[in-house]
Amino acid sequence: MASSTDFVQFIADQCAGAGEIMVKKMFGDYGIYCDGKIFGLICDDHFFIKPTEVVRPLLRTIDMRPPYDGAKDYFYIADVDDRDYLALLVRETCKALPEPKPKRGHRS
Repeated sequence: MASSTDFVQFIADQCAGAGEIMVKKMFGDYGIYCDGKIFGLICDDHFFIKPTEVVRPLLRTIDMRPPYDGAKDYFYIADVDDRDYLALLVRETCKALPEPKPKRGHRS
């Protein structure tokens, strides 16, 4: 089951306090980015954030599970109604993640 566009937009809106939020459709679900850095996934109307040791103590509940079959465990975020909490988690996750690799240009 794929995520509903309403849920995806809700999560993007809830995370907006962290920076410029963008979602991209990926394999039937969504990757979610902040300021160009992918920090999580939205799969089957569930929100997942990449695990980092910096964010672990900030979580209200630590629930590790794979977002889809065969994936590594991510932090599953069930409490998606608190905008300030989500913005904090997103900001701190992105600080801990490496910068995205520059895309290679095409030659003419």
